Amino acid sequence: MATVLAVAQRHGHHFSKTPTLSIRLLAGLGVGGDAHMGETVKHRSRVQRDPTQPNLRQVHLIHAELFDELRARGFVVQPAELGENVTTAGIDLLGLPTGTRLRLGDSAVIEVTGLRNPCIQIDAFQKGLMAATLDKDAGGHLIRKAGVMAIVLADGCVRPGDAIAVELPAEPHRKLVAV
Repeated sequence: MATVLAVAQRHGHHFSKTPTLSIRLLAGLGVGGDAHMGETVKHRSRVQRDPTQPNLRQVHLIHAELFDELRARGFVVQPAELGENVTTAGIDLLGLPTGTRLRLGDSAVIEVTGLRNPCIQIDAFQKGLMAATLDKDAGGHLIRKAGVMAIVLADGCVRPGDAIAVELPAEPHRKLVAV
């Protein structure tokens, strides 16, 4: 069963977020009180390019299984340390198609918009971590493993232990790309 392992938010622009007992998702905006909340982009590099772009990165999710993989490679990473708002367990986030809807808890609904593109700040957190969150498939194509991004469709409170229900979009499915 897919579940929420941890939730986090942080008001200012910092690499890591602050774990909390619950977060409030706000339709069309993101995580209440989080620096990345808003209808338009909030990531500083994207704001510099075009501050009017729609915010497709309102909520950042990472699968806890990534932390296990990183631990096996000598890294120690805890929920919220890579900047995610929601840490999941039991769901293949990276394998979801674009447009997948996730119901978190009783009423929150988000739509997956794409992959997180890891940046060099990850290496400032722990040297070598950026390379550890990237891989190549059999065809030599880049695999980004640092989680997925989503927009909020329906308000709701999300807490550790909440169930995650998956609703796939209509076919044909589109593979996730970096947003």
